[in-house]
Amino acid sequence: MEEKQKKHISKFLSLVLRHKPEEIGLQLDESGWADVEELIAKSDIRFTKEDLFEIVATSDKQRFALNEDRTKIRANQGHSIEVDLGLPPAVPPDLLYHGTASDTVDVIRKDGIQRMSRQYVHLSTVKDTAVQVGGRHGKPVILTVRAGEMHADGLQFYLSENKVWLTDYVPAKYID
Repeated sequence: MEEKQKKHISKFLSLVLRHKPEEIGLQLDESGWADVEELIAKSDIRFTKEDLFEIVATSDKQRFALNEDRTKIRANQGHSIEVDLGLPPAVPPDLLYHGTASDTVDVIRKDGIQRMSRQYVHLSTVKDTAVQVGGRHGKPVILTVRAGEMHADGLQFYLSENKVWLTDYVPAKYID
């Protein structure tokens, strides 16, 4: 399968597994899992199970996961719909990074980092990842989050299967 087709299918999967399963009449369970056969059958894009498995296996960001017998698929994080990913609380590293566009920095400095339409705020251990994320919406700015201090003060963190750190909110006082 060519890269252009993989990217097209991956974007479609992000839409229906993270945000709008109803667009194709797809049913997700409470943990965000969808039946692979149903997904393929209801998709308006033609792809096979093998195509789907290849996309999951070769995705650089590991956005999707398959269950053990490869009959179900879900997004690892980034949902704007309510799902229970079943992630246990985790102890974050002392510092994490958040990429944003330069025109949002003043609001973030005042109000903190909000989850906006997503289920969680996404944070990274790698500055380069934060640069990529911030660059999606304009000139990127990298904010350093004192995650260890947040955790010590009782705020919860979770680590997604693809190693993205998640939290409900980052108060402004923890942002450098």
